Amino acid sequence: YAPTRCAAAQTSVEQSILPPCHHHEAVHDPQLVPCTCPLFSCPWEGHLEVVVSHLRQTHRINILQGAEIVFLATDMHLPAPTDWIIMHSCLGHQFLLVLRKQEKYEGHPQFFATMMLIGTPTQADNFTYRLELNRNQRRLKWEATPRSVLECVDSVISDGDCLVLNTSLAQLFSDNGSLAIGIAITTSKVHNAEDEM
Repeated sequence: YAPTRCAAAQTSVEQSILPPCHHHEAVHDPQLVPCTCPLFSCPWEGHLEVVVSHLRQTHRINILQGAEIVFLATDMHLPAPTDWIIMHSCLGHQFLLVLRKQEKYEGHPQFFATMMLIGTPTQADNFTYRLELNRNQRRLKWEATPRSVLECVDSVISDGDCLVLNTSLAQLFSDNGSLAIGIAITTSKVHNAEDEM
């Protein structure tokens, strides 16, 4: 279990609006990518190979190891917007789980969960991720292809290409304000078939 959130999440609660998506800004060097932490605007830019060390050192984001893990998001009652983030290391790659509490409609907060590969969109197509909520004889699964961190988390959420929970559904699966999310990463079937050929 990982009961912690990124320390920077505290600052996002105090902001009235979400930080701007800086992935749409012009980047002078095409080899450089902006910071992938969605919690606030970070001026850092760097190569994909150093994104993980930047997230760990600057934003104190923990890494969980293994093909299947459980992430425990605590303090679900915090007002929107709030983000919970963890890195998941498996199959030789790092993935970023982003769980966001956000109001799409005023007075109606929702929870959005997605996995982002710290890599290119082509690399992301080689994987499938599964998010699973399981409590009181109820089970909810979401399975999809992860998106690349080169894409903006805000656009993934606004497109609805993620697990979406309304508040009452999130409460069904939470325990004393904490939500346990099972995460599994596998290589995609298309990728496996190509390997066998």
